[in-house]
Amino acid sequence: MSKQPYYITTAIAYTSRKPHIGNSYEIVLSDALARFKRMQGYDVFFQTGTDEHGQKIEEYAAAAGVSPKEYVDKVAGEIKAICDCLNTTYDKFIRTTDKEHEESVQKIFKKLIDKGDVYKSEYEGWYCVPCESFFTDSQLADGKCPDCGREVRKEKEEAYFFKMSKYQKQLEEYIESNPNFIYPESRKKEMINNFIKPGLQDLCISRSTFKWGIPFPGDEKHVIYVWVDALLNYITGLGYDPENNSEMYKKYWPANVHVIGKDILRFHTIYWPIMLMALGEPLPKQVFGHPWLLSGNDKMSKSRGNVIYADDLCDRFGVDAVRYYLLSEMPHAQDGTITYETIIERFNSDLANTLGNLVNRTVAMNNKYFGGVIQAPTATEEIDNELKELALNTLPEVTKLLDTYKVSDALSKIFELAKRCNKYIDETMPWALAKDEEKKERLGTVLYNLIEGIRYIAVLLKPFMPETGDKILEQIGTNIDTLDSLAEFGAIKAGDSVGTATPLFSRLDVEKTLEEIAASLPAEEDEEPEIEGLAEIVYDDFAKVELRVCEVVDCKPIKRAKKLLELTLNDGTKTPRTVASGIAKWYSPEDLIGKKVIVVANLAPRTLCGVESHGMILAGEITEDDVKVAFVDGIPAGTQLS
Repeated sequence: MSKQPYYITTAIAYTSRKPHIGNSYEIVLSDALARFKRMQGYDVFFQTGTDEHGQKIEEYAAAAGVSPKEYVDKVAGEIKAICDCLNTTYDKFIRTTDKEHEESVQKIFKKLIDKGDVYKSEYEGWYCVPCESFFTDSQLADGKCPDCGREVRKEKEEAYFFKMSKYQKQLEEYIESNPNFIYPESRKKEMINNFIKPGLQDLCISRSTFKWGIPFPGDEKHVIYVWVDALLNYITGLGYDPENNSEMYKKYWPANVHVIGKDILRFHTIYWPIMLMALGEPLPKQVFGHPWLLSGNDKMSKSRGNVIYADDLCDRFGVDAVRYYLLSEMPHAQDGTITYETIIERFNSDLANTLGNLVNRTVAMNNKYFGGVIQAPTATEEIDNELKELALNTLPEVTKLLDTYKVSDALSKIFELAKRCNKYIDETMPWALAKDEEKKERLGTVLYNLIEGIRYIAVLLKPFMPETGDKILEQIGTNIDTLDSLAEFGAIKAGDSVGTATPLFSRLDVEKTLEEIAASLPAEEDEEPEIEGLAEIVYDDFAKVELRVCEVVDCKPIKRAKKLLELTLNDGTKTPRTVASGIAKWYSPEDLIGKKVIVVANLAPRTLCGVESHGMILAGEITEDDVKVAFVDGIPAGTQLS
């Protein structure tokens, strides 16, 4: 009997720069779902990859002094390395610069052209380079991009358009008859009320003002709009061909679920299904728009100085600890947060204490009292039933939660079982039973129940923390790791032996770990700014920047950051201003006290190594290893420069 196919995808990552930990959440989430489906017996195909065309890439490459292909090759390699670092089991890593993808996209566009769904006209509107997106006047938020809040450009050019409006009614009917197509419900309402009901505009699908893209068939002055090119990866990766589909495509399409961030829902629930309707292909069964992972209360951004990278976290805490944090900290429909402090807290409380301590002391006790040999459970008592019942109920609960992508809640259920096992130890007190020879049989039963309960935990953890699941099974001396084996409590074989008790997670010293992290963080001047493109700015843009002369009244090193100094400034107001600056390599505090400096005074505050910084001191990088602060002695503190 053949297995039922299951196709799951992530959004493909844009190759503008190395992805931060917030970007990495999606691949780990999708991997956990894919692993669980494999354990359920599905024939899973899991696809991820990179989106590599567009104006922003062309500009990034120009700024770096390399070709666009050289630029995306480097970043795609970094993205793939992070997927591998996080131990994800994707079946295909697609790149939109793959020859097969580009050829298939051109065939698809030729089909849409031949069908009469594409026409040439002129586009005039607002374009956001970082988002590679067009907007009308009514869609802007306070005159800026509604998705990212950045400045937009007025653009006018000849372009090809896709008759998206032609399919509006068909899309509305599909969403109505498939209520779980957009999930969760809040995301569906947002798409219907904000985008579909006001009326769909035809979609601009080509650009002619830059060259880095797939050539438009029949008109190579144009390249295909990057978002359209990117969305097609979900079928080109399976070998879709308008004339002769591959067996892979026939087997796995339509996708069971597209796992994407909530910020790109519009493209996946409006543009993408309408393109499929025009091609005459089935629509994906579901699009799940997950929330964001924020750094503290802010979205991660290099310009905010709050970027955390997955590979750095894996090096410090271990892969499974990072996977656990990502999957346990993200609520189902609300944004999650990540800070170094909370990672350490969860590492110690959940992984070292609740899970690690349970496994360690259970295996150690079985070795101590029975020479490692697992005893038969022949002396049961009423108190055992609650543990057994919870173990048996955990798989159905986890399954139900994962079916609705409530991954954090599913992990909580598994850790509830771990907590119940710890409570069972306190209730039965094996160390007390060991003192009475007549209670040896009861001691063996208690330890058997604990080992079997731990087996349930290990098996259920394998999709989320695969290495940890395997380590636990090895320590308790079994390889029985199927979901089917959790149908009845008692699969562990009496007479087998447990392994050696080895700590799974060693507790971290909070203060020491934070100091080590702070010492490893880049200084302010090392942080790469957000690149918005190479366009000139107008006077109004410059006028928004407030440059103010400030006097340094105090200065001291920041304990947890060797490269940073904390400066207290007189900015002409009654309230002292604090600024953290990465100039400790070139200046000592006594060099700066009493000096007048220029500060960008209206920057949004950001926290650097525990210090909330309100502004940025202007300095010049003379050479790679020589930075000089711009001093302006003789100008009163508080003076605004223009």
